[in-house]
Amino acid sequence: MADTPSAQRPALPPLRDVIARHGLAASKALGQNFLLDEQLLDRIAAIPGPLKDAPAFEVGPGPGGLTRAILRAGARLVAVERDDRCLPALAEVQEAFPGQLRVIAGDAMQVDARAEAGEGAHIIANLPYNVGTPLLVGWLSADWSPLPWWSSLTLMFQMEVAERIVAKPGTDHYGRLAVLSQWRSDARVAMKVHRSAFTPPPKVMSAVVHLTPKPAPEGVALKHLERVTAAAFGQRRKMLRQSLKGLPGALDALAQLGVDPQRRAETLSVADFVNVARILSA
Repeated sequence: MADTPSAQRPALPPLRDVIARHGLAASKALGQNFLLDEQLLDRIAAIPGPLKDAPAFEVGPGPGGLTRAILRAGARLVAVERDDRCLPALAEVQEAFPGQLRVIAGDAMQVDARAEAGEGAHIIANLPYNVGTPLLVGWLSADWSPLPWWSSLTLMFQMEVAERIVAKPGTDHYGRLAVLSQWRSDARVAMKVHRSAFTPPPKVMSAVVHLTPKPAPEGVALKHLERVTAAAFGQRRKMLRQSLKGLPGALDALAQLGVDPQRRAETLSVADFVNVARILSA
């Protein structure tokens, strides 16, 4: 059933018709899996909160399903699409929402999201599986002073990646990605999405993760946190005295903090890693 015409819901053909008309078979090479359920897409677009007149940024819009939902919520959206086949379909969405959508044809890994979307943007995306984690790490690693340029991240990942982002110490999924995600943001799984919701269905379940920023811990340089977590989790089966011995000052930092060097990385909290990085940053 097509969208019902209204100020918020311009008349657009069903997504299945758009995909068929433009021959948009999902590309495995580009990590594409399309979401077609309009109600589900509206629920995802609602996760960041009110978007009326807010700047937003989307990666990999494909035929424009989530794009429509973000625009229906009233956002001013910049969308980056690498697949030229999808551009005509996105042009139709652009026409239906005059002045709300700007499409950039290109690789999101090469696009300066901050420059294109502007300060305070909400990043909302069903991320292509093959670039999801690098994009997240890039947004988390951008210069924060004291808060990031983005207001929130609402991102679809494979379930395993989502679990790694929100994992707690002592769990199997806890690792470097959890620390990098949680040291300056609050991360939660906002919604689980069954594989059957996608076209074509992926082999695994998915989840939408929502991250909101929090103020930076004082006196901590990201480069030191990255080095500590890389060393500690790079050899996660080993005790910290072994995994961190090649990082100058790390074992001394553990001693100052009273952390037993015989512990393993997955037993340390995010705050523990931040405290080690703070000492190394001094």
